Amino acid sequence: MKLFKSALEKEWAKLEKDEAFFLEKALHKETSKLNQFLETKVPDGLQKTLDEAFAKAFGLVFEKGTGVIEKSYKKDEIERDYEINSYVVNRKENRKNLKAFSKKASGAGRTNLLLSGASGIGMGVLGIGIPDIVVFTSLMLRSVYETSLHYGFSYDTEEEKKFILLLIQGAVCHDTNLLHINHELNDFINNGAFTKNVSMEESIRRTAAALSKELLYMKFLQGIPIVGAVGGAYDVIYMKQVNKFAELKYRRRFLEGKKRSEI
Repeated sequence: MKLFKSALEKEWAKLEKDEAFFLEKALHKETSKLNQFLETKVPDGLQKTLDEAFAKAFGLVFEKGTGVIEKSYKKDEIERDYEINSYVVNRKENRKNLKAFSKKASGAGRTNLLLSGASGIGMGVLGIGIPDIVVFTSLMLRSVYETSLHYGFSYDTEEEKKFILLLIQGAVCHDTNLLHINHELNDFINNGAFTKNVSMEESIRRTAAALSKELLYMKFLQGIPIVGAVGGAYDVIYMKQVNKFAELKYRRRFLEGKKRSEI
C-alpha cells in the first residue's frame, strides 16, 4: 500500500474536489427574485432574437475574429511562460510548480472579468442589450483562449472549437444536462476525440440556445437605459462561471497528460 501521495496525485484530488463543488453549486442554483419579476415583462420572440444573435456572434468570431482577439493579449508570451513552467515542473514536480499553470490562468481570468464588467455596465447605462452580445461573446472566447494557452492547448482546430462550445454550454447550465455535458467533456479529455458526431453548426446552435436561455432576462433589462446597468453587470457573473469551468477542464486535461506521461 502506498503511504504518501505524490504531488500530482494531490493536485488530482484537489481538482476532483473543485469540480464536485462547481457541479453541486450549479445544480442547486435557485431562480433569482429579479428573474421571477422580469419573467412576465419579457416580450415574445426575444429569446429567438438572442439565439440568432449569439449564433451569429460565434460564427463571426470563429470565422474572422480570432486573429483580432489574439492581438488583445500577448500570445507569444503566454506560450513562452507555459514552456518555462513545463521545464520547471519536469525538473521538479511538486505542488508549487504544478500550481503555476492554474495561477497564470486565474490571473488572465480576472482581467477578462474586469473587461466584461466595464463593457456590460457601460452598454447597460446606454440601454444597449443585444449589440453587447458580440462583445460579450468575444470576451468569453478571449478568456477561454488564454486559459487554454496557459495549460499548453490550442484552440484553432474544429475539435477544439467544439470543446470550447460544449464547455460554455456547461458553464451556464443548471439542470441535470450539466452532468451529461461534464461527462462528454471528460470523455474528450480521456480519448482525444468526441464520441458523438455533432457538426460545428449544431454545436454553435446549442451553445447559443444555452446562453440565450440563461441570459434572457438580463439582456432584456440591459436594453433599458440607466437601469440596464444592472443587467449589464450580470455579464461578470456569467463570465466568472465560464472562467471557472474552463480552468477546471483545461486543468484536468493538463493533469491527465501528466499522469499519462508518468505511466
